[in-house]
Amino acid sequence: MKLRASLHAALLVAATLLSLQVSAGVFDDDEARARIATLKGEHAELVKRVELINRNQVDFANQIEAVKADIAKLRGQIEVLTYELEATQKRQKDFYVDLDNRVRKLETAPPPDAKPETPKLDAAQETRDYEAALASLKALKYKEAGAAFLAFIKAYPNGSLAASAHYWGGYAHAQARDHANAADLFGKFAAGWPGDERAAGALESRVASLEALKDAKGVRATLELLADKYPATDAGKRAKLRLKRK
Repeated sequence: MKLRASLHAALLVAATLLSLQVSAGVFDDDEARARIATLKGEHAELVKRVELINRNQVDFANQIEAVKADIAKLRGQIEVLTYELEATQKRQKDFYVDLDNRVRKLETAPPPDAKPETPKLDAAQETRDYEAALASLKALKYKEAGAAFLAFIKAYPNGSLAASAHYWGGYAHAQARDHANAADLFGKFAAGWPGDERAAGALESRVASLEALKDAKGVRATLELLADKYPATDAGKRAKLRLKRK
C-alpha cells in the first residue's frame, strides 16, 4: 500500500514537472515568434525608407539636370544681350566715323564728268541682316536663326560681323540640335579668330556637339587643342582634367 502511494506521488511529481517544461517551451516559442514578427516589421519599414530615399535621389537628380539646362539657356541669353549692347555701342561709334568720312568725301567730291568709283558693299544692309538673324536668336527661334547666320556668312564672308555670325550661328545650331553645323561653325570661329575672348568657349561648345555626333576622335582632338592653346581659361582647365581621365 505504501509502495503504491509512493509510486502515485512520484507520478504526480513527474507529470507536474513535464507540464512546467511544456509551458516554458510554449512561452519561449511565442516570445521568439513575437520577436521575429517585430523584426520583420522593422525590416519592412527600413525597406520602405530605402525605396523612398532612392526615389528622392532620382527626383533630385532630375531636378538638378533641369536646373542645369535652365542655367545654360540663361547663360546663352545673357551672352546674346551682353554682346548686343557692346555691338550697339560699337555701331554708334562706327556710325559717327562713317558720317564724318561721308562729309569729307562730299567736300572733296570729283567733278560731275568724272568716272564714279565701284560701289562698295553696303555696310548698313550688312548690319540689318545681322540684326535680323540676332533677333531670331533672341526670340529662341534657333533653327531660323541658324539658317539666317549661315546666309549672312555666305553673303558677307569678310564683313566686320563675320566672327560674331560664326559664333552665334554655332550657338543657334547647337540649340536646334543641328550639331554638325554647330561643330563646324564653332571650329571655324576658333580657327579664324583665335584671339577672341569667346574662342575657348567656342571650342568647348564644339566638344559638346562632337560628343552628340559620337565623334570620339574629334572630341579628343578638340580637347587637346583647347587645353594646349587656352590653358589659363576655365574651359582649358576643364579640358585638361577630362584628358587626364581618358
